[in-house]
Amino acid sequence: MSGGTGDLDSPRVVLVTGAARGIGAATVRRLVARGDRVVAVDSCAGDTAEVPYPLASRDDLDAVVAHAPQAIVGHVADVRDRQSLAVAVDLAVERWGRLDAAVAAAAVVAGGTALWTTSEADLDLLWEVDVKGVWNTAAVTVPAMLAGPSPAGCRFVAVASAAATHGLFHLAAYNAAKHAVVGMVKGMAADLVGTGVTACAVSPGSTRTPMLDATADLYGTEVGGFADNQLLRRLLDPDEVAATVAHCCSPAGAVLNGSVVQADGGFTP
Repeated sequence: MSGGTGDLDSPRVVLVTGAARGIGAATVRRLVARGDRVVAVDSCAGDTAEVPYPLASRDDLDAVVAHAPQAIVGHVADVRDRQSLAVAVDLAVERWGRLDAAVAAAAVVAGGTALWTTSEADLDLLWEVDVKGVWNTAAVTVPAMLAGPSPAGCRFVAVASAAATHGLFHLAAYNAAKHAVVGMVKGMAADLVGTGVTACAVSPGSTRTPMLDATADLYGTEVGGFADNQLLRRLLDPDEVAATVAHCCSPAGAVLNGSVVQADGGFTP
């Protein structure tokens, strides 16, 4: 088994998908604030017929990079495209010599109807982006971590959802996708035994993001009403969830291996 956790004082190198806004963007800011280096990846798809709401744009990603251009490299890639993700890993290794952690935060939401009337297209979209996107991210980042100078300090973190634990009204396909993310992470943690690299998932509750706005639109309701589903009785801020994700990326996050961290404010659907 690999020993140690590497040099805790040196900047860590992290790849983050879904980095142009929401929890992904907040995670990038959290990481660079503590001195890490980040490859910020996003599809920057904007308006697309595939998703019933606008995705992040290139301007959004550029704004994230502008926050700390010396520490962040932006890369446009769809998580469904493994080759493009591999280019992002190469960017990290070429610029900073290694990859220490990866955060799979890219996801979309779709649905708004009962399981038996949910379209196959919605299920396929969620499976391709929310599940295979995490799979592809792991497939290109974990080998780079294992080949790096200190695998024992390396972390893979997937952003799941409270939907991975609770059944959500008219979002059965999204439930299925996020359950799959949790299962994938648990299997990955088992596969990584003896390497020092660890894997875990973070499951946010209702967080103030464009995706939550899109969910409210699916329900035909106001986004503020989701606060009633959390014991905190308020929506979460992306930075609050990002703080948990950033901890999971750290050497100290090793103890969370194979775990699902419920960063959900006490979600009770």
